[in-house]
Amino acid sequence: MSDSTAPWLVAGLGNPGPEYAGNRHNIGFMVADLLASRMGGSFKRSGKAQAQVLEGRIGPPGPTGRRVVLVKPMSYMNVSGGPVTALRDFYKVPTEQIIAVHDELDIPYATLRLKLGGGDNGHNGLKSLTKAMGPDYLRVRAGIGRPPGRMDVAAFVLKDFSSTERKELEWFVDRAADAVEALVTEGLERAQSTYNG
Repeated sequence: MSDSTAPWLVAGLGNPGPEYAGNRHNIGFMVADLLASRMGGSFKRSGKAQAQVLEGRIGPPGPTGRRVVLVKPMSYMNVSGGPVTALRDFYKVPTEQIIAVHDELDIPYATLRLKLGGGDNGHNGLKSLTKAMGPDYLRVRAGIGRPPGRMDVAAFVLKDFSSTERKELEWFVDRAADAVEALVTEGLERAQSTYNG
């Protein structure tokens, strides 16, 4: 059951540094950046964890908006669990009010799936989060599809989106940000019925 006094914690997963900024693996950071601009704020370095953090509200303006802590872990993807757990503990966020936004190989490009809990499907960021706090957090899974031919998965996720994919990328990131807002304001079932397409 969600705790109305605790904030939500939304973690966009990615790797820090300009060389990774456009990678498929960094779609979580792209969504977090868009949410930050919608919230009218900018990320600051956290004193509590190796992360950039923005505190604000999602939803209608005024007191009905839900408090949100937006997080970009500044560790690398495969150790995201440490910063997210430190911030969860600091802000006293129940696990069911934590949302991880991440790339997902097993979903076609530009498709979203929202769910609570589950496995990590070989995703190192999720593996680290689950090891740190158990699997029962919400996920916004942003489909990037499978690599073509025999391309190595690790090489594929660390490549930038293709020129064809980039035509839809802005729309896709926008829709993923909408899905995060819907999870916070409307709950999982309603958000799933809108965005699990």
